[in-house]
This record gives sequence, C-alpha cells and structure tokens, in this order.
Amino acid sequence: MSYAISTLLTRNLHEVFGEIDPARRRATIDEIFTEDCVFYQPGGSVYRGRDEIDRIAGTIKATHPDFRYLPIAEPEELGNCGRIQWVSGRAGEAPAYAGTDFIIAREGRIAAVYLFFDKLP
Repeated sequence: MSYAISTLLTRNLHEVFGEIDPARRRATIDEIFTEDCVFYQPGGSVYRGRDEIDRIAGTIKATHPDFRYLPIAEPEELGNCGRIQWVSGRAGEAPAYAGTDFIIAREGRIAAVYLFFDKLP
C-alpha cells in the first residue's frame, strides 16, 4: 500500500514512536517503512532496517511511556520528502522537549527518517 507523505509523518509520530504496544508498533513499521529504511538520530546514531527501527522506537518509548507527541504545525510536503514539528510531554503539563521529524518517502513508504531536536516554542 502507498501513503501520502503527510499520513506517513503523522503515523510515524503516533503509531511508531508514540506507540506503547510492541505488536501494534511493529505492524505499523512493517506497513509504512521500506525494508531498507534508515533512522538518523541526533548525536550520530543510525538505525537501519525495520528491526532496528522497531527496537529503537521501543527503547525511546520505554524511557517515557506516559509522554505524548503533539504536532505543533500541519505536516509539510515537498517532492518526495516532508516534515512535522512536534512537542512531547505528559498530558496536562508543559512540553518537556520539541523536535522535527523529516522523512524521505519512496513508493508511498518511509525510506529515511531524520530526527532534529528543537528549542521549545
């Protein structure tokens, strides 16, 4: 199945990195990521393939299971790429941190994700 870039951005934010249930997270990864996908994290960490993205997404979520990702702007698309800006924190509290996910899509799936941490708005 092929998805719009804005859909991929939103699903990655909520259903991959925001998902606490490992089975649901993995099903989404298999659906929206290419087999040869890659995730670039600040500090130089690189994760290649669906298994590694599943592992790091689970690790990140486990460090703050009660945090939610909230978009602060609509997803933006340009050619085969897009970005979404977000904040994260506990519901009802001020955001703890902010970031931007930038993706490159191929045939309606995520081929690469680049995570940037931003200053809180």
